[in-house]
Amino acid sequence: MSTAQSPLHLVRRRAVQALAATGAAALLLTGCGSSGSSDKGSAEAASSGKAAASGSPAADAGGRRTVKDATGKAVEIPAEPKRIVTLTQEDLDAVLALGLKPVGITNGQGLAEPPAYLKDKVQGVPVVGNLLQPVMDKVIAAKPDLILAGDMQDEQVLKQLREITPATLVTMAPTDDWKLSFRGIGNAVNKLDQANKVIADYDAKAAKAGGELGANKGAAVSIVRWNPTGPSWMEKKQFASGVALDMGLTRPKAQDKDGNAHTPALSLEKINEIDGDWLFLSTLTDDGKAALKDVQSKPAYQELGAVKNNRTVTVDGSVWSTRGGPLAADVVIGDIGKALGAKS
Repeated sequence: MSTAQSPLHLVRRRAVQALAATGAAALLLTGCGSSGSSDKGSAEAASSGKAAASGSPAADAGGRRTVKDATGKAVEIPAEPKRIVTLTQEDLDAVLALGLKPVGITNGQGLAEPPAYLKDKVQGVPVVGNLLQPVMDKVIAAKPDLILAGDMQDEQVLKQLREITPATLVTMAPTDDWKLSFRGIGNAVNKLDQANKVIADYDAKAAKAGGELGANKGAAVSIVRWNPTGPSWMEKKQFASGVALDMGLTRPKAQDKDGNAHTPALSLEKINEIDGDWLFLSTLTDDGKAALKDVQSKPAYQELGAVKNNRTVTVDGSVWSTRGGPLAADVVIGDIGKALGAKS
């Protein structure tokens, strides 16, 4: 292990004060060739999903632009980045959805390899570390001209990344949804118009798929991640939940709560909170899988309505439990359509 790598293996996401979703999105969407964007223009850009001036901000004579990342930091980046390193699977998902192939990626959430749903698209791309835990020697070897650092909040790590290339962007704030983050990334790689089209296509596909669910149209779907200590259900603005809502589905009454996080793990006494017309279950670790297998033999689990009606579906936690992107959203639409459409 190199000396550059050793201080990074303990890097963890740090809690930060949440930014307003629209404000954070506006920051990434106000890239320009000069620093003349106004706050009013930024707010309008966020609310409309478009940059204040145009989808492709003009580059200066040196072929570079200045954008503000999700923390408000002004960052000079190449007008047309060619060597992109992504530090989260959300960044990777976004870049691939825009037809770009990065030169360095990290492993998926809770995985020691790239997420399965993207694996075929990143064959041969070097892995430069785990999620938000880059190995600096490997990042250097990738020779990036743009680093997309997800919701990285470790200032020491960001400082080291910016020494590799100043064009290092924090691409999402804690409360940003995937569409806002995706538009910001689209702007950073000078493909905002294309990003807007990807989202429009997604919206149309989600609505169409939801309309084809027959008797299950509008069903209440429970979305749960099973942890070693018990189940956590997803709040309404969490990624997979948002996709379900875009399909016209609903959430069980106990889960009808705004927010983009998971609840604390529930005890068996509160397991009824995870019930619904349908129950989608995911895990991220082997310990989580073992805990789910153990509880499935217990009466409290077997008494759930979704279990008794044979309406439980096991899904990929590395897709359903993330902050998401267009390609992950396509997987969720497919999973829901396959399960509910088959029994409509």
